[in-house]
Amino acid sequence: MTERKIALITGGSRGIGFSCAKELANAGCDIIINDICDAATAQPAIDEIKAIGVNAWFYQFDVSNDTQVHDAVEKMISEHGHIDILLNNAGITKDGLFVRMDAEQWERVIKINLGSAYYVTHAVIKHMMKARQGSIINMSSVVGLHGNPGQANYSASKAGLIGLTKTLAKEFGSRNIRVNAVCPGFIQTAMTANLGNTEEYAKLIPMKRLGTPEDIAKVVKFLALDTDYVTGQAIEVAGGLII
Repeated sequence: MTERKIALITGGSRGIGFSCAKELANAGCDIIINDICDAATAQPAIDEIKAIGVNAWFYQFDVSNDTQVHDAVEKMISEHGHIDILLNNAGITKDGLFVRMDAEQWERVIKINLGSAYYVTHAVIKHMMKARQGSIINMSSVVGLHGNPGQANYSASKAGLIGLTKTLAKEFGSRNIRVNAVCPGFIQTAMTANLGNTEEYAKLIPMKRLGTPEDIAKVVKFLALDTDYVTGQAIEVAGGLII
């Protein structure tokens, strides 16, 4: 019997992260979900993934805390043996026009959205190097490619993820470790629900609808499992929002 691949998904108990977890579980992966919430809050997500017929585990830690990340990843390896897929999905927004943006708004978004990808990848990559295989996917955004007024901190963090993706793809390709980024556009999540008037946003999109978390999950699954020769790419999943 072939051993299942294990996927670690940060910020994976809801939204896009949870949809990605389900997509990978349906493809036969065991799933490790990380989030900042407590275990009781994450339990419905774990139960839903287990119902698919794979193993699922929850690890609560702060992805912006290097010590917590390192300790949690070492515990995962000790308990489960390997991590084959890493999805750096955890992220927040603290929007505001740049001239009014204070240092806390800037630093918190950069540390969680970009810093966490450094911390988690740095902890996982040595195990992937030893195994000489792995797939790392960074959840960026179309605003990391094109910018967006009122989101200087968020855009900078997501652009940083693309730069990190391309550099790590060059550094670790010879070890059979692929690194890619996914760049969602307007996706139907709790985060975009706060924008209001989503029908007006849909009019800007050639496909005339907002994306769904499942649209993103399918691309993540492709990058994680369905290709051995795609690396260093930042793939827009935005319905043609910017062409």
